[in-house]
Amino acid sequence: MSKVENLIINGSGSYGGGHYDKVSIRGEGTIVHDVECSQYHVFGTSRAEENIKANSVKVLGEAAVKGNMEAKQTTVIGTLEIGGRACLEKMKILGSLDVGESINGEKATIKGSLSVKGNVEFETFESSGGFDIKGLLTADIIQVGLNYGDNKAEEMGGGKITVKRGAWLIPFTSIPLTKKAGFLSVQVIEGDEIYLENTKAEMVRGKIVKIGPGCEIGAVEYSKDFSEDKNSTVKTTKKV
Repeated sequence: MSKVENLIINGSGSYGGGHYDKVSIRGEGTIVHDVECSQYHVFGTSRAEENIKANSVKVLGEAAVKGNMEAKQTTVIGTLEIGGRACLEKMKILGSLDVGESINGEKATIKGSLSVKGNVEFETFESSGGFDIKGLLTADIIQVGLNYGDNKAEEMGGGKITVKRGAWLIPFTSIPLTKKAGFLSVQVIEGDEIYLENTKAEMVRGKIVKIGPGCEIGAVEYSKDFSEDKNSTVKTTKKV
């Protein structure tokens, strides 16, 4: 059985794609056809004209994929743009990820920024960064820490949804660097157990709904239990 070669790009150039063991881009490289590999690591600047399938993707520089991307482990410290769909089983975003269509996987950890023009579907979605989702965000567990800026989604759905405000802290202290925490804006939120802070929503539906401080909610429908913080506004509530 022939050994699968590596593709190492240290300078600049255009390459044809294919099957590789490791792809490492430290310079400036363009890959014009599909790539399938065990590792796709970008330390410089890369552009893939078609699709990428890999076990491990790491981006410390700048990477762009015009087609779709599929990976088991993805870490983005720099910037990654995917023009089509993304299937990323476990992803950690410390930099920025921009997806032109939809994204799905098992676990998403967002500490940087996520922008998706379609739907987002994971088993677990954890964010302490920022996100802008044009479609539906759905996960069994959604945990959002509103540390800075505006977070947006068209709709959110899940089993347990927790949204809490926060602030950047001076290291080794409990002193916030900024007084104003982030905010979440969403049209509809549906889940079994819902707890919200600093959230604007037209409709919230759930079994157990707890509205914490800083919320502006149009309507709440609940089947078991409801509570509302005095520093929030809920226009209408209905037990169903």
